[in-house]
Amino acid sequence: MQNRTQSDLVLERTRRWLEKVVIGLNLCPFAKTPWREKRIRFQVCQATDPQQLAEDLIEELLTLQASEPTERETTLLIHPDVLTDFLDYNDFLDLADQALEALGLEGTIQIASFHPDYQFADSDPDDPANCTNRSPYPMLHLLREASIAAATENLTDPDQIFERNIQTLRRLGKDGWQALMEQDG
Repeated sequence: MQNRTQSDLVLERTRRWLEKVVIGLNLCPFAKTPWREKRIRFQVCQATDPQQLAEDLIEELLTLQASEPTERETTLLIHPDVLTDFLDYNDFLDLADQALEALGLEGTIQIASFHPDYQFADSDPDDPANCTNRSPYPMLHLLREASIAAATENLTDPDQIFERNIQTLRRLGKDGWQALMEQDG
């Protein structure tokens, strides 16, 4: 049997989450095509402190910007060993936005946030709606603004996606979410 590294396990679990949860529950109707066409970069970050993560984030932002959308649509920067506390992670998002600005990438790339303990402001920690942004590991999702615009171009109300996701996860409930994530590994 092949010896699998921790990074291999992180990648495998993240890919299953994307396929079963994000695509399987249709939380992001735009994820299916880049997934099928292998245009999603999964990058496991070895950072153990926020400074290292910030450096890796800058590198990934520049890599995504320099790549062709037909080759790489989006990047998931997975960082299992840093910012495991959601409040620390949430604070780091300000630094991530500052990096976008410093690189002149505002309006070109945006960063979406996913964390195992994600919680929307003013929500109950057990509200299944939080699961729309819960993932097996802390990660930063780097998205091209042009891709988002193209994907939502024909939608009359793109906010309906978020509302539908909340309804889906509330129907699934805490026990359903737990079962889905336990199947994941």
